[in-house]
Amino acid sequence: MTITVNSRTATHPIEPVFLNRWSPRAFTGEPIAEPELLSLLEAGRWAPSAFNAQPWHFIYARRDTPAWEKLLGLLNDFNRSWAQAASALVVVASKTTLQAPGATEETPSYTHSFDAGAAWGAIALQAAYSGWQAHGMAGFDHERARKDLNIPENYRVEMAFAVGRVGDKSILPEVLQQREIPSPRKPLAEIATEGSFDRG
Repeated sequence: MTITVNSRTATHPIEPVFLNRWSPRAFTGEPIAEPELLSLLEAGRWAPSAFNAQPWHFIYARRDTPAWEKLLGLLNDFNRSWAQAASALVVVASKTTLQAPGATEETPSYTHSFDAGAAWGAIALQAAYSGWQAHGMAGFDHERARKDLNIPENYRVEMAFAVGRVGDKSILPEVLQQREIPSPRKPLAEIATEGSFDRG
């Protein structure tokens, strides 16, 4: 049984929110109330993590607030060109160490980035479910983010994302208008194999 939503087709049954979630660049600039943004981050709070260490940390700014220009200024020119119309910006960092149950000191965490990614995925899905969309970004000044946002040395600066209501793609440059559609995915058979990595 297949399901088609938002011009995307899943070959196995899944919840429609997975197909509705995508990464637009055209946003309306509509403000987001802090409780609404915190509801999205709350979804990330409940993501799974190794030893329940919850290594993620979210640093956010809503448009037209004092922190907005600081976070917007961290983005590279390309991302700033469209993210300036977002409703909120968030930088995600993850703690590189953890104290396992029964341990007396912290040790390196193998999965801190993976766990933070799980939190980001939950946030993105909650955004789509709530009528917003979130677009993740690697293109920003990670070292400046560490300094300007007072991120401790034992945290890795992972990514940033923009949150907003989907706007009309005509506000984007023509080259981006052509890309302003939900992206496809590789076939499941290409990324999932039983018993070993290869198909042999």
